[in-house]
Parts: sequence; structure tokens; C-alpha cells
Amino acid sequence: MRLILTRQHSDSKILAQRLTAMDHTVLIEPMLTIHPCPNTKLELDQAAAVLLTSANGARALACHTAGRQLPVFCVGDATAHAAQEAGFKNISSANGDVTALAALARQRVNPSDGALVHVAGSSVAGDLAGDLTAHGYQVQRAILYRAETAQQLSQPCQDALQTGDVDGILFFSPRSATTFVKLLQQEELVEVCRDIELFGLSQAVADAAAGAPWKGQNIAAKPRQDKLLELLQVNKK
Repeated sequence: MRLILTRQHSDSKILAQRLTAMDHTVLIEPMLTIHPCPNTKLELDQAAAVLLTSANGARALACHTAGRQLPVFCVGDATAHAAQEAGFKNISSANGDVTALAALARQRVNPSDGALVHVAGSSVAGDLAGDLTAHGYQVQRAILYRAETAQQLSQPCQDALQTGDVDGILFFSPRSATTFVKLLQQEELVEVCRDIELFGLSQAVADAAAGAPWKGQNIAAKPRQDKLLELLQVNKK
């Protein structure tokens, strides 16, 4: 299949290698650019664990602390892999979404053990803190990076869409999906989606892209990259 990847560039580059090995053709078109917040102070002395909801968070955490022993709870395997790459030693994956991450934290940590530090960007999806505070936990959000949305589609992307050289587009976050559809509207390219399959990590992601008339919406059975890639294999057949 001829695919567009909308994740930030470093994550898309890694995924593109895997998709190319699966005989897909890939165009990287990041909807978000990640910028670190180097001046943010990170307090971990009283923390029981760190919560990571993205690979970006794992990389940002690594830049803000030399410590690698504190328990790190990750939303999914891709985030856990990024944490491992950064050298963290005590890593657990919820293998799901923020609801699964909250459940993992409740299983592993008691409210009396200390605060849970959520390393995040300036924009977050879901209500991880609300879930945990409702169960008596103290949650501290540390904004260590910000995600800047794309302002226009690249010319190669526009050309591929206009010439019908795109079979599917992969979306991993509601914000990326919303941004892509907005840019399609900006370039008056929304109608090309009638011949393009949407592949979304979750229903929330697909809902964010509802402003375009997709040929089909393919939603991962679980909010995990491997489940999304399974959908590509089904469509390939």
C-alpha cells in the first residue's frame, strides 16, 4: 500500500523502515513538531513513579534527569521502547491507553508511596490525572515539551494526494488527525479522501478526522501500533 505517516518525524522514520520491509510505500508528513522545554524544573525526589504517555515524554524525561532507576510506567510498548532506549531500568508498559496506564499505576503504587509525575507536552489527551486523583493519588504534571502543529501540507504530499498515489493515511493522535484534515480543507483537497483509507489508533483518533469523507475507517482493536499494522495487512490482501 501507498501510505502517509503523520507522526512526528523521528517516530515516523522508525515506523517507515518497518513498513517498507512489509512492502509498503511510505511518505512521511509529520503533523507535529516536538520542541523541548529545557527550563522546566523537574522534581522527582518525592516521586513514587513517573507516568509516560508518549515516546516524546520518554525522550524529554531522559534530557531532564540523569537518574534511570525510578519506576517508569508507560502507556504502551512504543513508549516503553523509547524509555528503554533512553537507558531507564525499571519500565512497565500498560499496553493500552491512558485508562490502562492509570490502572497499572493503581496496581503498582499506593497513594501513600508518593506522588506520580506525569511527564507530558503542553497538550494532553484523556484525563489521566483525573482518574488517579479520584482514587486518592497525588499527580504532578511536568510539561517537558510542546508540540507545534504543521501549518501546511508539503508539496510532495499534495502531489501524491492530487494524483491518487495514496491508499491510506495513519493517525496516532486526535491532534494529528484534526490538523491533517484542517490542512486538507485549507488546500481544498478533502474530496480526495473518498479514495483513501483511514487507519486510526483509536476511535477518538478517527472521530478527530471525521471532517473528511474517507473511503473507510480502520480502527485498531487496541490502541497499540502492532494492532494498527495488523489492519494494513488485512487491507493489503
